[in-house]
Amino acid sequence: MNLPRPDIHEFLKTLRCEPAAYVPNAELGIHPLIKAKFIGHAMTTVADEVEFWWKAGYDYVKLQPTVNFDPAGIASQRNLMASADGTVTRKWASEQNGIIVDRHDLDTYIFPGIDDIGYQPIAEAKKVLPPGLGIVGQYGDIFTMTWEMMGFEGFSMAVYEEPDLVNDLNMRLGEIVLSMFRRMAADPAVDALWFSDDIAYATGLMVSPAILRRYFFPWLKEIGDLARESGKPLIYHTDGVLYDVMEEIIACGVSALHPIEPQAMHLAEVKKQYGDRICLIGHVDVDMLSRGSEEEVREQVRKNIAAAWNGTGYCAGSGNSIPEYVKYENYLAMLDEVKKSRG
Repeated sequence: MNLPRPDIHEFLKTLRCEPAAYVPNAELGIHPLIKAKFIGHAMTTVADEVEFWWKAGYDYVKLQPTVNFDPAGIASQRNLMASADGTVTRKWASEQNGIIVDRHDLDTYIFPGIDDIGYQPIAEAKKVLPPGLGIVGQYGDIFTMTWEMMGFEGFSMAVYEEPDLVNDLNMRLGEIVLSMFRRMAADPAVDALWFSDDIAYATGLMVSPAILRRYFFPWLKEIGDLARESGKPLIYHTDGVLYDVMEEIIACGVSALHPIEPQAMHLAEVKKQYGDRICLIGHVDVDMLSRGSEEEVREQVRKNIAAAWNGTGYCAGSGNSIPEYVKYENYLAMLDEVKKSRG
């Protein structure tokens, strides 16, 4: 079996829009059932994660710190989210009120402490990394957790009626997540940082740019500063159409943007406007991966590479993630077509 030869340095050069040897693969999320099918056994350990990302042809293994933002189980009791079984059950955020409705809710909510955050996945991965495979440290959702904990309607009203409540919740969540990025940025085993926090729909931003400047962009800037100071590229994930805030995203120190959602933005247009300053990742439609043919997937991969790869500045991948319902053969076709592009 010819195993891939990962090269984290080529991946990092691509993220920095420096000349690179080939088009890398990149994904934020791949469902454990897909991973298990690929490697032929269940995903139970960090070593399994390393095995998958290596054998699938990625230059990195993506790892998260472990932390529980609901140690008291309040969210499940109040039905903020549907329960998950770890495989196919979906989670839905409340559109009305969440678990933080007033000051009392915030004051009595149990947040994780800094000492409750575990970095064992990164420590364990260091011991089993194949030569050339790097580590990408990922976490996110400061803005998302803020509105989810309040419910979107509750958040939207509180922004104007109780801004101090929103600010305090946002600060509590932001400091916890920021502490993770401080730790990962300082770890020499972590090669790149990945922050995920959705701010847009396919039709526009979720909230006005002014609100994002209050509850989102300051955190992205702090994480960007950490990345710059540590010499590590920062990947940022958000779905949706982003033209109204693209300059602000770049100004925060983001090196690469994922996933360039196909229903929201045209890859060639984003490359033309911003491709000399930010690497682009993704753009293979998840619906196509789920319901299309292998040849349609291959053709889209070829189109994406033609549109966005000019010797650097593009990583191939999906337009969101790889959930368990994609056609496994289509996922393999995407990986194979990227491999073919390397000659």
